[in-house]
Amino acid sequence: MRFDRRSGVLLHPTALPGPHGIGDLGAGARSFIDFLDRADQSIWQVCPLGPTAGIHGHSPYQTYSGFAGNPLLVDLRALGERGYLTDDDLAPDDAFSRHETNYDAVESFKTDRLRAAFERFRADAPDDERAAFAAYREREADWLADYALFRALKREFDGDPWTRWPEPVRTRDPDALASRREDLADEVAFRAFCQWTFDRQWSDLRETAADRGIELLGDLPIYVALDSADVWAAPAAFDLTEGGRPAAVAGVPPNPGDDGQRWGNPVYDWGHLADTGYEWWLDRLRRLFAFVDYARLDHFKGFDEFWAIPADSDDPADGEWREGPGRAFFEAVRQEFGALPFVAEDLGFLDPDSAALREAFDVPGMRVPQYADWCEAGHRYQPMHYPEDAVAYTSTHDTDTAVGYYEGLDGRQRECLHYNLGTDGVEIEWDLVEAVWNSDATLAVTTVQDLLGLDSHARFNTPGTAEGNWRWRVTEAGLDGDVADRLARVTDATVR
Repeated sequence: MRFDRRSGVLLHPTALPGPHGIGDLGAGARSFIDFLDRADQSIWQVCPLGPTAGIHGHSPYQTYSGFAGNPLLVDLRALGERGYLTDDDLAPDDAFSRHETNYDAVESFKTDRLRAAFERFRADAPDDERAAFAAYREREADWLADYALFRALKREFDGDPWTRWPEPVRTRDPDALASRREDLADEVAFRAFCQWTFDRQWSDLRETAADRGIELLGDLPIYVALDSADVWAAPAAFDLTEGGRPAAVAGVPPNPGDDGQRWGNPVYDWGHLADTGYEWWLDRLRRLFAFVDYARLDHFKGFDEFWAIPADSDDPADGEWREGPGRAFFEAVRQEFGALPFVAEDLGFLDPDSAALREAFDVPGMRVPQYADWCEAGHRYQPMHYPEDAVAYTSTHDTDTAVGYYEGLDGRQRECLHYNLGTDGVEIEWDLVEAVWNSDATLAVTTVQDLLGLDSHARFNTPGTAEGNWRWRVTEAGLDGDVADRLARVTDATVR
């Protein structure tokens, strides 16, 4: 798929303004759409939207489901407008900050309010609302029934991972599941209500964006969490032992200067998936494209070949390369959807086979100037050398901010950057925006942190760390001022 030359901004919804300790799908999200419109941007990029878990630091890349939305993003005020929450319910907690998310406080507060809203819905909802909820549960039953039961069982078993549940439930004995579904019917219905509410709010938000000519670029992690409804409900899709435990887990091998990484996600049984026509993956993509227009494929390398580490080993070096689904998978996706609206996250994996797979399906790769050697002529990550089949970023959710990156450069690299970009570095964030916007890349993307010239304190995520990530938030004031007008001027001079 070839994209028209365009530009946009990356901001995950948790980082939006909002009164309840975390960004939500309400007024703050609409303020950001207004900001994008004023800035003449046509892409809003987000991280994965699934329900996050405290055990994973609320990373959107380790969720309870690859199909569900995150209830913490639900706009409670919209539920108040429907009569399901009171003004007292909506009063913010003193523990909330406008600048960062305290997930423990937010999760407790919002879950309590969502439960209260559900009880009032059950007691007072008009017939048309009840009918809409029932229709939603029926329409989305293929994934929703298992997800809602999974979350109900998680609560029933005090948060234990499904791999430690009682054997009949863990192995999905039909009689055991039917019995639990009946016993936990209220909790199952509550979890479905949260998803229905999320879907309605996201659909309204997406329509608002579309009315402004703004499309959504989502994110698809190649792997899912072991403790997820995905693995529990579809074990045949994964490389598991007869006891339901992973036989191998995902990661990356050691490279010069590092020891590799053991991510711990179960790897796929691609042979079984191929035999089914990649049905599970097509369902996952179908659900994804109900939320977004395009998707970044995280760890694109894994579709060509993937590093599988024995589950009983903690050493990434014990792994082996295994063949991924390759072209057959993307042919199946193209046959189903008619196009491949993807961006390939191919940073650090530059082998010819992965590049050939990406190019065979016209999927642009990623370029980030923070990976550049500024003193090497023609280096692939210098913006002046970006090809058309690329999406160029000033920074990403996994890198430092542009200012933080610049402040960490050694003297030689900084001098070479100055020379290459023709700058003194006083406004390095805008120098990098202009360099990326002036490149030949088909899409140019920056972050709110870079537009505001923020340093490393505003970094969203530091890979390999478990604490302090995914917390940063922008305030309403941060979306005001002349930043939008300045980005519009750069865009009109370069992208249009």
